[in-house]
Amino acid sequence: MNIGIVCYPTFGGSGVVATELGKALALRGHRVHFITYSQPVRLDFFNENLFYHEVYVPPYPLFQFPPYELALASKMVDIVQNEKLDVLHVHYAIPHASSAYMAKQILRTKGITVPVITTLHGTDITLVGKDASYEPVVTFSINQSDGVTSVSADLRAETYQHFAIEKDIEVIPNFIDLTRFKKQNKGHFRAAIAPQDEKLLVHTSNFRSVKRVDDVISIFAGVRAQIPAKLLLVGDGPDRQRIEKVVRELEHSNDVRFLGKLEAVEEVLSVADLFLMPSEKESFGLAALEAMSCEVPVVSTDAGGIPELNVDGVTGSISAIGDVNDMVQKSLFILQDDNLPRFKAAARARAEEFDINKIVPMYEACYQKAIDTQLAAV
Repeated sequence: MNIGIVCYPTFGGSGVVATELGKALALRGHRVHFITYSQPVRLDFFNENLFYHEVYVPPYPLFQFPPYELALASKMVDIVQNEKLDVLHVHYAIPHASSAYMAKQILRTKGITVPVITTLHGTDITLVGKDASYEPVVTFSINQSDGVTSVSADLRAETYQHFAIEKDIEVIPNFIDLTRFKKQNKGHFRAAIAPQDEKLLVHTSNFRSVKRVDDVISIFAGVRAQIPAKLLLVGDGPDRQRIEKVVRELEHSNDVRFLGKLEAVEEVLSVADLFLMPSEKESFGLAALEAMSCEVPVVSTDAGGIPELNVDGVTGSISAIGDVNDMVQKSLFILQDDNLPRFKAAARARAEEFDINKIVPMYEACYQKAIDTQLAAV
């Protein structure tokens, strides 16, 4: 197949999933065309089946805000025409699904039909999409898609609850490349970070309020009061500066390290003992899956789709949102030397259920169904 993928090119979950999916499809022999405003950060290797098409928005003084949606629709029209795409797969409803609808209508005037698959990732539904400024467009665009998928059953349910969706939404979970995300021998790194063999806790996120990074610090403080421990914080975002101040005020500066944005996050996960995800909202929990693949158990909340991934008492533990004391106690239990090995093994075993080689064929089947349906209607 000749596939167009539209996504955000950033470190966010939707962009990561879209890029890794495209890379996997290219390795399976499909021609994959990324259409976005800059090269995706995970598009980090050359393959003869991978192509990148930049969406350029000319700066016109007339516009207070750049009309990205129009430029994106025009670029989709151009790529579908000239590259003869079989299907367009747009990740994150806003504004990609509406731009795809516009492009599809333009292409029809040229005698070209192309099916559109929309994948819902989370905040495009749970946060931004609910805003009255966007809801009618989101609802319309989803209903006009030829196929709709979501990354968790919880996200599918929430979409049906808050939007008048007439389409069937297929759950295709996020996935992991087990050949990349696996425990590596990074003993020298661990020795440098935890010279007294302290337990290593890790949190990765974009440091937004929904990630509740304050709770991460509170959980770590509770654990640190009982056993020697260190905390590694990976990522960046609006709350980082404030969290650094909180750490200083708690006098934990020597035990907490801010590592910023890292591409090779699996190297950090390889030395970790526990992953903290006290989020208020998570459509799936891709960061937790990456940790589990590296044999790191997860202490999480019961937010969104996390319980569909993290099995309470098996791969880690689950607590109510904001229940820091419970998360502290469960963290201490998991970190006990007699318990930690079985949690680590179970985390990896659970991650293997989301192997990219098991999930990608689900997307291929989704594409083929949309293509066949459209051909039958012509």
